[in-house]
Amino acid sequence: MLLLGAGAAHAQVATPKYSNEFLNIGVGARALGMGNVQVAIADDATAGFWNPAGLLKLRNRYNIALMHSELFAGIAKNDFGSFAMPIDSSSALAVSIIRLGVDDIVDTRRLQNEYGYIQYDSIRFFSVADYAMLLSYARKSNLIEGLQLGVNAKIIYRNVGEFANAWGFGFDAGAQLKRGTWHFGLMAKDVTTTFTAWTHNVEALEATYQQTGNDLPENTAELTLPRLVVGIGKSFSFTDKITGLLATDVDFTFDGKRNVLLKSDFTSVDPHIGMELAYANTVFVRGGINNYQQFRNFDGSTSSKVQPNFGVGFQNNGLDIDLAMSRISGRDANTANAGGLYSIIISLGYSFN
Repeated sequence: MLLLGAGAAHAQVATPKYSNEFLNIGVGARALGMGNVQVAIADDATAGFWNPAGLLKLRNRYNIALMHSELFAGIAKNDFGSFAMPIDSSSALAVSIIRLGVDDIVDTRRLQNEYGYIQYDSIRFFSVADYAMLLSYARKSNLIEGLQLGVNAKIIYRNVGEFANAWGFGFDAGAQLKRGTWHFGLMAKDVTTTFTAWTHNVEALEATYQQTGNDLPENTAELTLPRLVVGIGKSFSFTDKITGLLATDVDFTFDGKRNVLLKSDFTSVDPHIGMELAYANTVFVRGGINNYQQFRNFDGSTSSKVQPNFGVGFQNNGLDIDLAMSRISGRDANTANAGGLYSIIISLGYSFN
């Protein structure tokens, strides 16, 4: 942190909206099928991302979670991997890695040689990718029965080919509490404000920027302000084999007005809701609603839209297979039919002793 601060001593510091927003897309097909509702109910290896306090609910000694999804018709790849394990009866830890990237971007700066001829073999490719490593620790409270506490230390690396890269560091803190069939959760992301320092390769960019009349970029530093997520859920038993879970999360952000349900200069409030039906704790059907947004149409009127999500899952002998369909374009006043881009998310989990 001190090195990052020293490196950015002469850089411009800003607190933009959506800083490090790739960490808010979500991981795990179970969660994404439920509209990103997990803060109060996360209980597997993905809990290191959603709420590290949930790591104390791990079913077995060793727990692995993997996810792959493709966004924007496959242009961007979103991958996640996690390993979690209890240390003893009162504590647990996890290591999680996230990558969101766009690969094989064409670099045509050298397409023409010094004689003005096209040389296709001079085309190069580069990637733009965001990485994060989360080191998670959870422990039971000695003061309040049933209270679980957790913390994340996260390291962020963002790369734009040879042109720019950034390093960041921050902390998250979470808590979970269960009372009967009720689940309560609290997650404070970037609780100490996450600092990300950008470094630009001016030499690689200078010729292109001069040709286009743009100013050369300067080294900058971003501050990601805290985000508070409050969660509540309730479990139901309909028969001996059929059970249900209904939960909601409410996100509070403090980086200015966002296009969410409730917004002000101080905070923006974004609620989302999810449900899960289970048969014999083996087969699962899920659904959720999130991402409420308002749009101004060309005729001056306004319309609103929410994002529905669906998912199914299978669990047996420590193996979890989950599939979700998310980021669906819904119907609005100017759309002749529902449909549009969507993403299929596949995740696997395995736990064993």
